[in-house]
Amino acid sequence: MERTNSAALVVAGLAIGLGLVGGGYFVSRTMVNSALVNTADVKGLAERMVDADQAIWQIGFKVSNTDVKAAYADVAANTAIVRQFLADNGFPAEAVLGGPTTVSENEFRDPNGALVEKRYDIVASVIVTTANVKAVDATYQKAGDLIARGLLLTDSQPRYLFTGLNAIKPEMLRDAAQNARIAADEFAKNAGVSVGSIRSATQGGFEVRDANTGEYGSDDRSIAKNVRVVTNVTFYLD
Repeated sequence: MERTNSAALVVAGLAIGLGLVGGGYFVSRTMVNSALVNTADVKGLAERMVDADQAIWQIGFKVSNTDVKAAYADVAANTAIVRQFLADNGFPAEAVLGGPTTVSENEFRDPNGALVEKRYDIVASVIVTTANVKAVDATYQKAGDLIARGLLLTDSQPRYLFTGLNAIKPEMLRDAAQNARIAADEFAKNAGVSVGSIRSATQGGFEVRDANTGEYGSDDRSIAKNVRVVTNVTFYLD
């Protein structure tokens, strides 16, 4: 068989194989260079579902008072309420730290520009950092208890992170490369040729996203995560 015929068969095989999407791999495109050497460029996909292994929960609240000292006293009182709430739900003191505090001064004037009132708004927070992700999720469901005690919450949604990527990288890269070869073998079979050795390979970046959030979803609001990597592999075709 002449090289040009082989190239044509490969292209025909690619058209047949375009439906091979899923099963842990996909092929975006395949190119044949009949002038130099027949090759196939294949993308191999690997995905894995994991659970977040770290939670960062910043519980923010706002106080407002016409007296700045009284406002700071309100902050101290609210901080004590939050810390006790967390302690009652099993969080040790060392997992709870004070967060940033911001102060703004607001002046209210009458139509003539005379000062009517000066008010101080303070936004403070308490931050929980822990590997006990489930405990954070369960306690977050009770955040309404803080509102019932008079706290004006400004931010109380936890962030869930996955920090174990390095442990699963090697196996996922192997899976991606294997899936690329599976796809290439199927295309080559339809074209009547065979897949040879790897000519080159490049690794895409790892993505850790919240499960079931779509392409533009968040990456830190769900405990369930989807880890994804794509490798680009060029195979020789015999």
